[in-house]
Amino acid sequence: MYMRKALQEAEAAMAEGEIPIGAVIVCQDHVIARAHNLTETLHDVTAHAEMQAITQAANELGGKYLTDCTLYVTVEPCVMCAGALGWSQIPRVVYGCRDEKRGFSAFAPQALHPKCSVTVGVLEEECRQLMQDFFKNRR
Repeated sequence: MYMRKALQEAEAAMAEGEIPIGAVIVCQDHVIARAHNLTETLHDVTAHAEMQAITQAANELGGKYLTDCTLYVTVEPCVMCAGALGWSQIPRVVYGCRDEKRGFSAFAPQALHPKCSVTVGVLEEECRQLMQDFFKNRR
């Protein structure tokens, strides 16, 4: 259910010409943040979906720690995003498909908080297909 919401965000990103990655952060069964990549729109290489969602969630909760939250994101976070998630102390990350070229698990597997659990492969094929379609259309 929550990964579907992240996919909706990814589709919105694609419609805006952004790399189609979407994220939602859930706290106590409520979506408190939803975001997608804005790197092209904002001319900001740090404007990844996860970074946008972390900021929204922190603002919603009134503090920098997301200790009761779960991030759902369509593609494996990069090293930068994994580091930010680690600093936020988020206890759970769920992602759709791996990012073989830039994903944190290959380059910084310890970046998340030590107590963070990771679930991989939720709606994996749909998440992967969205990315493949985007890059196929760009070439």
